[in-house]
Amino acid sequence: MSTLGIIGCGFVADLYARALAVMPGLRVAAVYDRDAARLRTFCEHWSLPAVDSLDALLAALPADGIVLNLTNPDAHFEINRACLIAGRHVYSEKPLAMRMEQARSLHALAAERGLMLSSAPCSVLGEAAQTLGHALRHGIAGTPRLIYAELDDGFVPQAAYARWRSESGAPWPAEDEFHVGCTLEHAGYYLGWLIAWFGSVRRVVAASAEVIPDKPGSNGTPDFSTATLFFENGPVTRLTCSIAAPHDHRIRIVGDNGVLSCDAAWDNAAKVRFARRLTLRRRLMEHPFPRRIRLPRPTHPHVKRWGAAAMNFLLGPQEMLDALSERRPCRLSNDFALHMTEVTLAIQNAGEAGAQDMTTRCAPMEPMPWAQ
Repeated sequence: MSTLGIIGCGFVADLYARALAVMPGLRVAAVYDRDAARLRTFCEHWSLPAVDSLDALLAALPADGIVLNLTNPDAHFEINRACLIAGRHVYSEKPLAMRMEQARSLHALAAERGLMLSSAPCSVLGEAAQTLGHALRHGIAGTPRLIYAELDDGFVPQAAYARWRSESGAPWPAEDEFHVGCTLEHAGYYLGWLIAWFGSVRRVVAASAEVIPDKPGSNGTPDFSTATLFFENGPVTRLTCSIAAPHDHRIRIVGDNGVLSCDAAWDNAAKVRFARRLTLRRRLMEHPFPRRIRLPRPTHPHVKRWGAAAMNFLLGPQEMLDALSERRPCRLSNDFALHMTEVTLAIQNAGEAGAQDMTTRCAPMEPMPWAQ
């Protein structure tokens, strides 16, 4: 039985807790939140053991356990650092830290202590991302030439977010979400896929802006960003994030032979399709009835849809625990977490500044065994 400790019982924590039902090999040793009432409500709802301090949680974890840092983003650096100093492997909700110098210091500390430091999101380990990766490796669309990735969530400030509650009753943290911004919160969902397939981004050419002012807690935080990513060994990619444009979570990979696509970044079981290119009566077009691409074998445990997401949030922690027990490198490596953080921060902080060369590097990710 593999062991987890959970720090933070807010909105996102329920998405991790509900995945426990399909991951029977995982055990939660302890849960802590500085808000005692929220801690009690969460633990009673999920029948999990509560402790009254961070020190107590760290003491409850064995050396091969994993800390899940699900706190508010402004606390990520402090909590991640404390856990690493205590000699614990850490899986952090995104972002790893709010500033790049903080992320670098965490990466250095983890290396010094011989610890794993992984960052959400883990949807890169899910069926949809792995199916697209399989299609790329097997040349189904031919050589990839251009990628468009969209993470637009609709005009969120006009949504009924004051009534959004998690399963155990935690409110959606609107002020935190608007203060941190949709790029830091969401870009990783496709950045993780792209870095896994192609490795390092060498240059980011981006712009970001606040297009909807006066949101609670926003303080000028960008609610729109667009970036052109230049990989060391991959196709040019355009990634857009917003909480203004109509909902669109598509990714389209344009190859010599046609287009691979997926419509739902937040659904592990989202359909992956290929539309071959053809000429009909002198008109060049993609086939109007794309075929679905499927993997040849069973994949991973799936979680039923709740709200906007149908993702197994424990695929990342499980990968870390498997890497520990099998004494192999973790797919969600320390370098992966640091590089994704640098790219994300470059997009978030771009403003009207233009290009930025990346200083970190990350190798492409080994596919899951069922997606070879």
